[in-house]
Amino acid sequence: MSTTFETILYEEDGPIGWITINRPDDGNMFTPVTCIEIRDCIEAIRRETRTRVVVLTGAGEKFFCIGGRKDGMEDTNLYAGVLPTLEMYDAIDKLQKPVIAMVNGFAVGGGNVLHTVCDLTIAKESAVFRQVGPMMGSFDAGYGTWYLEDAIGKKRAKEMWYTNRKLSAAEALDWGLINRVVPDDKLREETRAWALTISERGPMALAGIKHAFLARHGGVGGLGRVSHDMLLKLYLKTEESQELSKAFGERRTPDPDKFGH
Repeated sequence: MSTTFETILYEEDGPIGWITINRPDDGNMFTPVTCIEIRDCIEAIRRETRTRVVVLTGAGEKFFCIGGRKDGMEDTNLYAGVLPTLEMYDAIDKLQKPVIAMVNGFAVGGGNVLHTVCDLTIAKESAVFRQVGPMMGSFDAGYGTWYLEDAIGKKRAKEMWYTNRKLSAAEALDWGLINRVVPDDKLREETRAWALTISERGPMALAGIKHAFLARHGGVGGLGRVSHDMLLKLYLKTEESQELSKAFGERRTPDPDKFGH
């Protein structure tokens, strides 16, 4: 894939794909361009077999991501005036490969939602987690609530949204918001080791597990990932499918004895 982007960096490291939001001077806030670039990068990863695991992080040592900016968008109530975060979240959620959020600093607002949407989160000890929408006149009534509730439970999810207080990495780990906390100076090293371990697992098995989780919230789209991407691929290799396909092409009645047992 092209590795030239305006607001993100992408590099391949063996079976690991590293996506870095490259706006450290602005808290690694995502812009409309960032959302689309992350989406496009992930879609390219979907179509290749080199990458087994994706790591998403922010540039620098202070910010993972502290939300989004609408600068440069049309001043309209129509869709052109909406920050395209859902395209980014959907791409992460539907990618058949595990995505690890490497939280290297503040994960605030949309940044907290962003790491929550990822499959796993590893954070450095000094990382901070927070939802601030009601303090600044915004909210996330989709991924930011449903997936947060899945991770930490309804009461704690509401506490994050209603009180907007900061959570330390240790508290986030205790709540179940993240998976692991490591020393600040070991973050990339530990994340890489974790990603390499996961990359050794069966890619089809991992895809099946991820699609099964997606089916819970994804409705017909989530179920379609299981049935189309996984089950259909396997079914097409069965004797039943092969015989039916041949019979149709040869304009004859299929032989049930060739369906297999």
